[in-house]
Amino acid sequence: MTLSAPFTQALRQLLGPENVADAPETLVCYSLDAMNEPAPEGPELVVFPPNEAAVAGVMALCQRFRIPVTPRGAGVGMTGGCVPACGGIVMAMTRLNRILEIDSDNLVAVVEPGVVTQHLQDAVKPLGLFYPPDPASANTSTLGGNVAECAGGLSAVKYGVTKHYVLGARFVLPDGTLCSAGGKMVKNVVGYDLLGLLVGSEGTLAVITQLTLKLLPLPEVRRTLLVAFASVEDAGAAVADIIRARIVPTALELMDRPSIRAVEDVLHYGIPTDSEALLLVEIDGKPGDVEADFIRLLDQVKAHGGHIALEAADAAQRERIWEFRRTISPAITCLKSLKINEDIVVPRSEMPRILRRIEEIAARFQVAVVCYGHAGDGNLHVNLLAERQDRDEVERALDAVEEIFKASVALGGAISGEHGIGLAKKRYIRYNLSPDVLALTRRIKQAFDPAGILNPGKIFPDEP
Repeated sequence: MTLSAPFTQALRQLLGPENVADAPETLVCYSLDAMNEPAPEGPELVVFPPNEAAVAGVMALCQRFRIPVTPRGAGVGMTGGCVPACGGIVMAMTRLNRILEIDSDNLVAVVEPGVVTQHLQDAVKPLGLFYPPDPASANTSTLGGNVAECAGGLSAVKYGVTKHYVLGARFVLPDGTLCSAGGKMVKNVVGYDLLGLLVGSEGTLAVITQLTLKLLPLPEVRRTLLVAFASVEDAGAAVADIIRARIVPTALELMDRPSIRAVEDVLHYGIPTDSEALLLVEIDGKPGDVEADFIRLLDQVKAHGGHIALEAADAAQRERIWEFRRTISPAITCLKSLKINEDIVVPRSEMPRILRRIEEIAARFQVAVVCYGHAGDGNLHVNLLAERQDRDEVERALDAVEEIFKASVALGGAISGEHGIGLAKKRYIRYNLSPDVLALTRRIKQAFDPAGILNPGKIFPDEP
């Protein structure tokens, strides 16, 4: 579409020219996210509202002119959720980046959506608090983006995901109406759970302008270690048995051999690369509880042939271990020119079986697969690698993706654990959602956004 002169003039008058960008290089940047696939139809303008009132004004204007709006945080998503599918404008929320309040009495923080996740962590730590959701992109991702995708992270085994920490929100509807839901209360059952609808909605229902987030006290002690295994199946079986034994680690992360080697080639940390798999394990809490869980966990690890390759001796070494984990995704981009990054989730007891099925599918389609992720909560990042110019290899990789999705659903799982649906997975959503549920979901979208201007072309399959 082409934006009309009256619309663009009104937009510049509303925001000021400094908050409206149309330089070609800017438009290109905002046509991509971490999936690194160009938008079906790039933005014609990128706007940077400086406050909540500006967000409401932009939405009202776009509703009047029927202009598609794609909300965006830091653009580090993996499914194309924040890249425009129908042109129009991109609304970048990065200038709403204030921590408005840290309420130690009620253990909450009130923030704007453009706050970087790590900045909130850094702000609350001196007060003996922390915000548990910790995606690998914590040093770049925004809290608004985390909420839009219901981000998980390394600590989700024990502490859950973003939806468990959103207590309140202010948000703007597509017609510019400002609404609020929830607040600092831990309990609230007045009316429908609008927060539950907004978290994970990928910016298709409303634009969040403020969040009230639950905080927790920092744990007293932590133990962090790397455990080596002779196969990914052994590591997966250890994960299943750890959970079966009622041990709940803070984090329980899996790395296969290709991911181990790729990261070590980048960081040169001296992490052993001769193991077929590593589990990155962390236990936190009170000293006595941590020690008891540690002993029980080692029993499960040894039962599957695992051994401790490294235990963090101090906070600096702990951080190096987690940096090793966070570097996987960028490191494996060096292996081939195309990385198809998918995340699936299965019941934790099915971890050994899904790992075996992924190996079988990779062999059948003759594609390279790198597996890592949040094994402790059944969530794996499955990366299929191909040379972009080799169309046959690309097609085989895409066919393998579909088979992996089918395998996860057959084991009682889902096609996405934390990356959302966006553009990349909407053709597969019917594997998880029945026609009746899809129809109900469309009616919810229609109730919030009858004109269909907010992040159109996402989540729902193209055909009715």
